[in-house]
Amino acid sequence: MRRFLVLVGRDLHLALRAGTDAAVAVMFFVITVMLFPFGVGPEPNILARIAAGVVWVAALLAALLSLERLFANDYEDGALDLLALGGLPLEAVVTAKMLAHWIVTGVPLILAAPVLAMMLGLPSGGYGTLALTLLIGTPALSLIGGVGAALTLGARRGGVLISLLILPLFVPVLIFAIAAIDAAVMGLPVGPHLARLGMVLALAVPVGPIAAAAAVRQALE
Repeated sequence: MRRFLVLVGRDLHLALRAGTDAAVAVMFFVITVMLFPFGVGPEPNILARIAAGVVWVAALLAALLSLERLFANDYEDGALDLLALGGLPLEAVVTAKMLAHWIVTGVPLILAAPVLAMMLGLPSGGYGTLALTLLIGTPALSLIGGVGAALTLGARRGGVLISLLILPLFVPVLIFAIAAIDAAVMGLPVGPHLARLGMVLALAVPVGPIAAAAAVRQALE
């Protein structure tokens, strides 16, 4: 566990020192959400109806932006080979990198989302559920996205390939999250929708690191 936490801290230090990926993801998230009123018009009822979907789609695309570099930097400078030969199983190594990605990218999105939803006029009953769906859903995005990043490791135009591979797998997260927020706004039970979203995360936690480690191992060979 100590080695795992050291590896998470290393990736966080490198990400925060560079700062580019996290800043770009958050700025993309904010700008994308703010552009929607210009595209659909300033009608409050329309903006309130689409607020949850706009925020979630923007968060999904923002998380996708930084996935290409999840393993690529360490792969290019040889650090990934050393990590694979270290004392941690490769599954733990990729899990640490996915966790660091979520902390750097997902947490800022969770913090910014309620403010942007308020700007769009999301009904007050949906704020708590919006934050909860992001808290459950964004780790799933990092875990699923990590598999795509590993599968495209070393490939040309890796970012495009990641999008093609991963976006269809993001759809269940998006559907269950929006359904939960809509239910909260209408005063309906949100438990079933959150349970489905939690099931996606519960499935991604064991499967994501195993699949990503297998892909990274193949790339290193």
